[in-house]
This record gives sequence, C-alpha cells and structure tokens, in this order.
Amino acid sequence: MAGLVHAAWRGLRQAGAISAETAAGRRFAAFGEGSLIAFPPGAIYGERWIEVGSGTMIAEQASVCAGMMPGHDLGAGTVLRIGDRCVIGRGSHIVAHCSIDIGDDVFTGPYVYITDQNHGYADPDRPIGRQWPVNAAVRIGPGTWLGTGVIVLPGSVIGRNVVVAAGSVVRGEIGDHCVVAGVPARVVRDFTPGEGWTRRPAGSRKAAP
Repeated sequence: MAGLVHAAWRGLRQAGAISAETAAGRRFAAFGEGSLIAFPPGAIYGERWIEVGSGTMIAEQASVCAGMMPGHDLGAGTVLRIGDRCVIGRGSHIVAHCSIDIGDDVFTGPYVYITDQNHGYADPDRPIGRQWPVNAAVRIGPGTWLGTGVIVLPGSVIGRNVVVAAGSVVRGEIGDHCVVAGVPARVVRDFTPGEGWTRRPAGSRKAAP
C-alpha cells in the first residue's frame, strides 16, 4: 500500500510540474527550455510579467509572484526576471512589484524571501498597513548564493559571486566577490586579486564597483 501511495505521489509531482511545454508555463512572459517549477508550488500569479530563463529549477512550495494580487495590471514590461541555470530553494518567496532582476547561476537555500516593496510609515497617525507601499528595484548578480532564510529588502543590489550567510538580511549595496552575514548583512570576507580571500573588520561594507 505504501508503495502505491509513493508511486502515485511521484506521478502527481511529475504531472503537476510547470515547464515550458505546459499550459501553465506558456502563461509566463518567458519560460526557458529545461526550466521547471516543482509540484506543489506556492502562490504563482502575474505570470504575464515574469520571465524565467533556461535550465532553472524552482523547488516545491516556492512562491513566484508579480503584483499585489492576481489580476493586478503592472503595465507593459516584465517586473520579475530570473536568469538561466538558477536554483530557487524550497518554500522561498519572490514577490515583485516594480523590478526584481536575478542574474544567471544564482542559487538559494530554502525559505529565502526577496521583495521590492515595503510598507510606508510616513504618517504616524495612520495604521502602517493602510499606508501606500514604497517600491525600490532589487538586483542580484550572477553566480551569487543566498543561504537558508535570507531576506533581501527593497532597493538591495548584490554583486557577482557573493555568498550571503543563512539568516542574513540584505539592505543596500553589496559589491562583487565577498561573503556577507548578519542583520543587516555586512562583509566578513572578500576577495582581492593577488591576495586571495581575506577577513574584513566587523561592520565593514564593500561598495559595489
């Protein structure tokens, strides 16, 4: 009996996966060859404004969304771009409203959260949840690794081949070829040509070139 259940679940996962050949995949602005969104997915909506590159794997229970809710009109251009050969970890959430650009070969651990929108709080007399949100574009450079539970806040720019330690919160600009950790994330190691990898003083940052 257990074998039948496992076989049925494997069949369901295969049948429910989203690829370029499926009707669900064709709803995206672009969905590259060899890419896959595993079953069961998290929330997926706004596909018209989402591009997924080739050879990219989005794990089960990951949410990939454009807009505040299904049916939200975001205009003519795409607002979420996931590059080629990326891996998005189980249970992660990528929620775009204006612009999230994830470069090629970006890998994430599970339960990563990336967004380009935050609540406004300019009016101290009004509930924060009822104030107009603030958008700021996010860019994650190619070859970067985001560890388990990383949060990338609006306006963040992460360079090429960066390691973001598990549980870190990224805010602002992080340059290329470094390791960042903490809340907010700070550079703890970086790479200098001719010197290799070196530790940085606590609290330092490496500005994007």
